[in-house]
Amino acid sequence: MTTASPTLVSTPASGQRIWRVVRLNLVNKYTTIWVPISIMAFIWLVNWLIWWIIWGATEPADRAKAMDGTQWSGGAFYIFVYMLVVGIQVIAATFPFALGYSVTRRDFALGSGLTFLLLSAGYAIGFAVLSVVEEWTNGWGLGGHLFTSVYFAGESFLGRLFIVFAGMLFFFLVGAFSASLFMRWRMNGILVAGAALILLVVGAVALITFTGSWPAVGEWFAANGPVGVSAWLLVPAALAGLAGYAVLGRATPRS
Repeated sequence: MTTASPTLVSTPASGQRIWRVVRLNLVNKYTTIWVPISIMAFIWLVNWLIWWIIWGATEPADRAKAMDGTQWSGGAFYIFVYMLVVGIQVIAATFPFALGYSVTRRDFALGSGLTFLLLSAGYAIGFAVLSVVEEWTNGWGLGGHLFTSVYFAGESFLGRLFIVFAGMLFFFLVGAFSASLFMRWRMNGILVAGAALILLVVGAVALITFTGSWPAVGEWFAANGPVGVSAWLLVPAALAGLAGYAVLGRATPRS
């Protein structure tokens, strides 16, 4: 008599499951990669046209001074805001799908966090490299500043890399937390969280104003510089990531 041996079903290791979530989040490369690149390219094109207009309308002796004003441009900030949208889209689009394939909430949260780390690092490298090209070409031939605006230009290559990485990660995780709130409590969760945030900001402004602390706030920003301020951004980013993980622990696709 032959006894059939039980079939052993191997379960993927935790690292493999987390990496599968990363791959799932990056399936739609159009949203996570190509759209941000296209937005940044369009921002660069619009800025270059503005620089060209200023260059052509300014006397040669005054061009250097006129173009120095472009270092205060906040044009590059829009790409950071879009990363908040990407963070929302990644969670909202893949969370129900992942649960349908028996992905645990823990693995999904860790895989999504790793996705945001990788995207932040990739975009930071690209941004920092473009800042070097901008310097090498003297502001793309016109003395303009986009990737070397005042918020980045005074830093080394590694400093710029860190500033962009921290900024990207902050907006990714805030967006992911917003999507987690929506998954758990729908629009009511977003409205309550938004109202609480507004009250906190207004309360902080009132406290600083009534205590006459605005000069101290300005001194704090000046003392820390772009790298220091970016490092502090990692604190609320980490809190948003942990809060999002806690909320997803009880969220369902239909909740």
